[in-house]
Amino acid sequence: MMVVAFIVGMPMFFSAGLVLLMPVLLTLIRDTRSTLLSLGIPMLAGLAVSHGLVPPHPGPLVAIGTLKADVGKTIFYSVLVGVPVMILAGPLFGSFIDRRVRVVEQSFMNSAVPPGARATPGARFDPPGFWLTLFTILLPVLLMLLETLAKVGLKETHPLRPWAALIGSPLVALLVAVLFSFYSFGYKVGLRREQILKFMEECVGPVATVILVVGAGGGFSKVLESCGAAAAIASMVKGLNWSPLLLGWLVAAAIRVAVGSATVSITLASGIMAPVALAQPGTSPELLVLAMGAGSSILSHLNDGGFWFVKEYFGLSVPQTLQSWTVMVSIVSVAALLLVLLLALVIQ
Repeated sequence: MMVVAFIVGMPMFFSAGLVLLMPVLLTLIRDTRSTLLSLGIPMLAGLAVSHGLVPPHPGPLVAIGTLKADVGKTIFYSVLVGVPVMILAGPLFGSFIDRRVRVVEQSFMNSAVPPGARATPGARFDPPGFWLTLFTILLPVLLMLLETLAKVGLKETHPLRPWAALIGSPLVALLVAVLFSFYSFGYKVGLRREQILKFMEECVGPVATVILVVGAGGGFSKVLESCGAAAAIASMVKGLNWSPLLLGWLVAAAIRVAVGSATVSITLASGIMAPVALAQPGTSPELLVLAMGAGSSILSHLNDGGFWFVKEYFGLSVPQTLQSWTVMVSIVSVAALLLVLLLALVIQ
């Protein structure tokens, strides 16, 4: 569940991944007679790490653009940091908290929809295979990694370098993945053009909300920069013997606790930390992106929409959600920061 959630969470938001994977989770609980938290916490850990650390999520992408970080390196470092963090916050913490938080079994535990139950009578519907599904989900990540591989393996004058840079840019990579999904998740499984168009139209509403949040966060960061707040923080840090990685984590964590949105916190933090990164040239922008992503994951509580998603879908009380979900994302945040600091000792 942890690995599947990590892969599924790469191209989609946390809430969408949770809704998508809940039927899988409930089916496994029913068939294996496992407990909700023993399988649910690893799934949530995979989604949380993917959402907070790994591009192409909007928060990390905005930070990458602001700090001029390399997308491929950021993806590589995020996976390197994310895997041990997921294991710690997922299976290990899940088995620990499962023995201490008793969840009353809800009626929805037996409500997992059997395969084919929603298929239209008489319609041909062939679910895509595992490898095609995996390739479609990972396609934007693979294309972004292609740009970094081209930078490492090809000379600047090589004719393929500009093409690799074009295909590996986040917007083009995501566009190519969407167009390919029309075939892999649409035409190949038996959907008509009208059905594919209907699915695309239904996605416009949620995407508009995402764009509004990211745009508002970026605009607010520019306000802070224009009024001198970012420059003031940068000048203050020059006199402190603080690591910019630790400072970026603290700024993102403070905004996260205040506003509840991981995307807004990393977007604002990247605008504030940009002059700080310039003031200390030895700072790796890729690791700074990961440090802020880690800070944006901490202490999800009542002002976070993800908190209520987990509470309602898992049938938990507010104290139980704080004991399980909030502690889990805090473990992700602190463990990721420690690994980023260790990684900085190696590559800087």
